[in-house]
Amino acid sequence: MSTQHPRLDYSRLSGDLFKKYLDFSMAFRMDEALSLLVDIRASQLNGCAFCLDMHVKQAKIHGERELRLHHVAIWRESPLFTPKERAALAWTEALTRIAPEGISDAVYAEVREQFSEAEVSELTWRVAAINGWNRMNVAFRNVPGSQDKMFGLDKAGLS
Repeated sequence: MSTQHPRLDYSRLSGDLFKKYLDFSMAFRMDEALSLLVDIRASQLNGCAFCLDMHVKQAKIHGERELRLHHVAIWRESPLFTPKERAALAWTEALTRIAPEGISDAVYAEVREQFSEAEVSELTWRVAAINGWNRMNVAFRNVPGSQDKMFGLDKAGLS
Protein backbone atom coordinates (compact mmCIF):
# COMPACT_ATOMS: atom_id res chain seq x y z
CA MET A 1 0.00 0.00 0.00
CA SER A 2 1.22 3.50 -0.78
CA THR A 3 2.73 5.68 1.91
CA GLN A 4 1.00 8.69 0.38
CA HIS A 5 -2.14 10.01 1.98
CA PRO A 6 -5.05 11.61 0.14
CA ARG A 7 -4.85 15.39 0.06
CA LEU A 8 -8.57 15.97 0.44
CA ASP A 9 -11.89 14.21 -0.02
CA TYR A 10 -13.29 15.83 -3.16
CA SER A 11 -16.31 13.52 -3.14
CA ARG A 12 -17.36 14.97 0.21
CA LEU A 13 -16.27 18.57 -0.35
CA SER A 14 -18.00 18.82 -3.72
CA GLY A 15 -20.68 16.21 -3.13
CA ASP A 16 -23.22 17.53 -5.66
CA LEU A 17 -20.64 17.77 -8.44
CA PHE A 18 -19.22 14.36 -7.54
CA LYS A 19 -22.70 12.78 -7.73
CA LYS A 20 -23.45 14.41 -11.08
CA TYR A 21 -20.11 13.33 -12.54
CA LEU A 22 -20.62 9.81 -11.21
CA ASP A 23 -24.12 9.70 -12.74
CA PHE A 24 -22.65 10.92 -16.05
CA SER A 25 -19.94 8.26 -15.89
CA MET A 26 -22.49 5.51 -15.22
CA ALA A 27 -24.75 6.52 -18.12
CA PHE A 28 -22.67 4.91 -20.87
CA ARG A 29 -24.16 2.08 -22.92
CA MET A 30 -20.86 0.84 -24.34
CA ASP A 31 -19.76 -2.76 -24.02
CA GLU A 32 -18.42 -3.15 -20.46
CA ALA A 33 -15.28 -5.07 -21.46
CA LEU A 34 -14.33 -2.45 -24.05
CA SER A 35 -15.11 0.38 -21.63
CA LEU A 36 -12.78 -1.11 -19.06
CA LEU A 37 -9.95 -1.45 -21.59
CA VAL A 38 -10.41 2.25 -22.39
CA ASP A 39 -10.42 3.16 -18.69
CA ILE A 40 -7.31 1.06 -18.02
CA ARG A 41 -5.33 2.53 -20.92
CA ALA A 42 -6.19 6.15 -20.10
CA SER A 43 -5.36 5.53 -16.44
CA GLN A 44 -1.98 4.04 -17.42
CA LEU A 45 -1.18 7.05 -19.61
CA ASN A 46 -2.22 9.50 -16.90
CA GLY A 47 -0.37 7.68 -14.12
CA CYS A 48 -3.56 7.31 -12.09
CA ALA A 49 -2.84 4.48 -9.67
CA PHE A 50 -6.27 4.69 -8.02
CA CYS A 51 -8.22 4.33 -11.29
CA LEU A 52 -5.85 1.76 -12.78
CA ASP A 53 -6.22 -0.40 -9.67
CA MET A 54 -10.01 -0.01 -9.71
CA HIS A 55 -10.54 -0.76 -13.40
CA VAL A 56 -8.18 -3.76 -13.48
CA LYS A 57 -10.16 -5.24 -10.58
CA GLN A 58 -13.47 -4.47 -12.34
CA ALA A 59 -12.20 -6.11 -15.53
CA LYS A 60 -11.12 -9.21 -13.59
CA ILE A 61 -14.56 -9.42 -11.93
CA HIS A 62 -16.19 -9.13 -15.40
CA GLY A 63 -14.13 -12.09 -16.64
CA GLU A 64 -11.25 -10.39 -18.44
CA ARG A 65 -8.22 -12.65 -18.91
CA GLU A 66 -5.17 -11.66 -16.86
CA LEU A 67 -2.80 -11.82 -19.81
CA ARG A 68 -4.90 -9.28 -21.72
CA LEU A 69 -4.83 -7.00 -18.67
CA HIS A 70 -1.04 -7.21 -18.67
CA HIS A 71 -0.97 -6.54 -22.40
CA VAL A 72 -3.03 -3.33 -22.37
CA ALA A 73 0.20 -1.35 -21.94
CA ILE A 74 1.65 -3.04 -25.05
CA TRP A 75 -1.55 -3.40 -27.08
CA ARG A 76 0.10 -2.33 -30.35
CA GLU A 77 2.49 -5.30 -30.21
CA SER A 78 0.07 -7.78 -28.65
CA PRO A 79 -1.95 -10.24 -30.74
CA LEU A 80 -4.64 -10.41 -28.02
CA PHE A 81 -6.83 -7.49 -29.12
CA THR A 82 -9.45 -7.31 -31.85
CA PRO A 83 -9.42 -4.60 -34.53
CA LYS A 84 -12.30 -2.88 -32.71
CA GLU A 85 -10.40 -2.89 -29.40
CA ARG A 86 -7.26 -1.62 -31.16
CA ALA A 87 -9.22 1.26 -32.69
CA ALA A 88 -10.70 2.14 -29.29
CA LEU A 89 -7.28 2.03 -27.63
CA ALA A 90 -5.74 4.19 -30.38
CA TRP A 91 -8.60 6.71 -30.00
CA THR A 92 -8.14 6.66 -26.23
CA GLU A 93 -4.44 7.41 -26.55
CA ALA A 94 -5.01 10.18 -29.11
CA LEU A 95 -7.62 11.90 -26.92
CA THR A 96 -5.72 11.41 -23.67
CA ARG A 97 -2.49 12.83 -25.04
CA ILE A 98 -3.68 15.30 -27.63
CA ALA A 99 -0.82 16.12 -29.98
CA PRO A 100 -0.13 19.75 -30.94
CA GLU A 101 -1.54 19.01 -34.40
CA GLY A 102 -4.71 17.48 -32.93
CA ILE A 103 -6.17 14.08 -33.75
CA SER A 104 -4.86 12.64 -37.00
CA ASP A 105 -7.12 11.69 -39.87
CA ALA A 106 -5.56 8.21 -39.77
CA VAL A 107 -6.61 7.59 -36.16
CA TYR A 108 -10.08 8.98 -36.87
CA ALA A 109 -10.40 6.75 -39.97
CA GLU A 110 -9.35 3.74 -37.90
CA VAL A 111 -11.96 4.38 -35.23
CA ARG A 112 -14.68 5.11 -37.84
CA GLU A 113 -13.91 1.85 -39.61
CA GLN A 114 -14.82 -0.03 -36.42
CA PHE A 115 -17.49 2.21 -34.85
CA SER A 116 -20.59 4.06 -36.04
CA GLU A 117 -20.74 7.83 -35.63
CA ALA A 118 -22.91 7.41 -32.53
CA GLU A 119 -20.46 4.88 -31.09
CA VAL A 120 -17.49 7.19 -31.74
CA SER A 121 -19.35 9.97 -29.98
CA GLU A 122 -20.03 7.77 -26.94
CA LEU A 123 -16.47 6.42 -26.94
CA THR A 124 -15.19 10.01 -26.96
CA TRP A 125 -17.39 10.88 -23.96
CA ARG A 126 -16.08 7.76 -22.21
CA VAL A 127 -12.48 8.84 -22.74
CA ALA A 128 -13.34 12.34 -21.51
CA ALA A 129 -14.97 10.87 -18.39
CA ILE A 130 -12.04 8.66 -17.39
CA ASN A 131 -9.58 11.46 -18.04
CA GLY A 132 -11.56 13.64 -15.62
CA TRP A 133 -11.55 10.95 -12.94
CA ASN A 134 -7.82 10.42 -13.49
CA ARG A 135 -7.13 14.10 -12.98
CA MET A 136 -9.15 14.26 -9.76
CA ASN A 137 -7.54 11.16 -8.30
CA VAL A 138 -3.99 12.13 -9.29
CA ALA A 139 -4.47 15.67 -7.96
CA PHE A 140 -5.80 14.52 -4.61
CA ARG A 141 -3.73 11.30 -4.35
CA ASN A 142 -6.50 8.82 -3.66
CA VAL A 143 -4.91 5.61 -2.45
CA PRO A 144 -5.30 2.56 -4.72
CA GLY A 145 -7.53 -0.09 -3.17
CA SER A 146 -8.77 2.21 -0.41
CA GLN A 147 -12.39 1.91 -1.54
CA ASP A 148 -12.41 -1.72 -2.70
CA LYS A 149 -14.96 -2.91 -0.16
CA MET A 150 -17.35 -0.02 -0.91
CA PHE A 151 -17.24 -0.75 -4.67
CA GLY A 152 -17.22 -4.56 -4.29
CA LEU A 153 -13.75 -4.79 -5.82
CA ASP A 154 -12.50 -7.07 -3.06
CA LYS A 155 -14.28 -9.82 -5.04
CA ALA A 156 -11.58 -9.58 -7.71
CA GLY A 157 -9.17 -11.52 -5.49
CA LEU A 158 -6.33 -9.17 -6.39
CA SER A 159 -5.87 -7.31 -3.10
